[in-house]
Amino acid sequence: MQIDKAPEALADINAAADAIGIDFWPVNLRIHDNPELAWHEFIAHEALTVFMEAQPGWNVTKSVYGIDTAWIAEFDSGVPGPVVSFNAEYDSLPGIGHACGHNLIATSSVVGACAAAQVMVAKKLPGRIVLYGTPAEETTLLTKPDGGGKIKLLEAGAYKDYNVDLSLISHPSITLTSARMGTTGISTFKVEYFGVAAHAAANPWLGINALDALVQGYNNLSMLRQQIMPREIIQGHITDGGDASNIIHKYAAGEFAVRADSAPRLGILREQVVNCFQAGALATGAKLTITDLGAYKNHISNGPMANAFTRYYNGLGKDHAIATDAGKDAANGKTQASTDQGDMSHAMPSISPMYAIEAGEGGQGPHNPGFAKSAGTRASYARALRVAKGLADVAVDALRDQRFLAEIKSSWEHDMKSSSGSRTRP
Repeated sequence: MQIDKAPEALADINAAADAIGIDFWPVNLRIHDNPELAWHEFIAHEALTVFMEAQPGWNVTKSVYGIDTAWIAEFDSGVPGPVVSFNAEYDSLPGIGHACGHNLIATSSVVGACAAAQVMVAKKLPGRIVLYGTPAEETTLLTKPDGGGKIKLLEAGAYKDYNVDLSLISHPSITLTSARMGTTGISTFKVEYFGVAAHAAANPWLGINALDALVQGYNNLSMLRQQIMPREIIQGHITDGGDASNIIHKYAAGEFAVRADSAPRLGILREQVVNCFQAGALATGAKLTITDLGAYKNHISNGPMANAFTRYYNGLGKDHAIATDAGKDAANGKTQASTDQGDMSHAMPSISPMYAIEAGEGGQGPHNPGFAKSAGTRASYARALRVAKGLADVAVDALRDQRFLAEIKSSWEHDMKSSSGSRTRP
């Protein structure tokens, strides 16, 4: 169903976002130039909350739900109605700064939320806008199991407490701009083998070699890779291979991750990989222990919200246009990355449009040093502001049109039923 867009609302959003964007540029730059790792985003937390405290009508709470660098800003119209939310990210990557462009994610969400609030006042719309400062997105990839921030907030009831109806966010990249970013789910875990030490020359028959068990398990999963489905990924490395070359190793360990397009497929793949490691234990006699390090669900983009974003984003310029065919747009938005916004999309309707900024030196995309430099330019900031306008448009439509909100929720419920799927192997 098409929602007619009031031209004056579009003009108001453009004007508001442009004005807010001028004021927010120093904040964006401060975050970019002072990269902070997960759970330690103190400069970003201060810069963002100070900015929001200066915005009329916003109620800001710092260090929420027991998380030092999480925060919430709420704009309440005073009239009961829908509750739309924006998520802002601001953590960086070890050693390469903002090579995932989280400063731009914060920009689009903060500017989009503030612009929507101004239109909310001008049009006397009911409801509330809630802007979440969500730290520690870059946390579940093997070495940082304590995350991500959105999952912690979900589990703490941060979204339920505010009766949130939908979630908005975005992500920069170097690929085609898409309203339907679809990520893989990821499950990470630690593998440990416990054997019996012995001298490798004098009496090796007295030992049980934990390293042999791990190597066998690793070789098993390497062979499994030949038969997994497209877009499924197995990753990992050995973190402890023993203490010396002349002993039978009593301990060995590694950290591994599996990725898949859906929760059912992720579960199947994880079971297959665990079987690979169990076989190593069975063959050698070593004891196997597997410890979960964390997981993100795949992101499912909400169709009605994506359609609305596409319409408004494309209306802001002909360059970097989003494909209007939903299937083509979904194909353009597929990525093998993973994010805790995926968990958001399983808790409520969500979109996370992916938009193109200039590639780093040598065509580098996210998680490369060149992309960090690109994420700090004026050109990239301008594209983040355009995304902010599109997100604000979607938020305003959800606030002003109950039919649109009902369509969003109905589509999400259908997606959730479809995503549960079957765990049967193809």
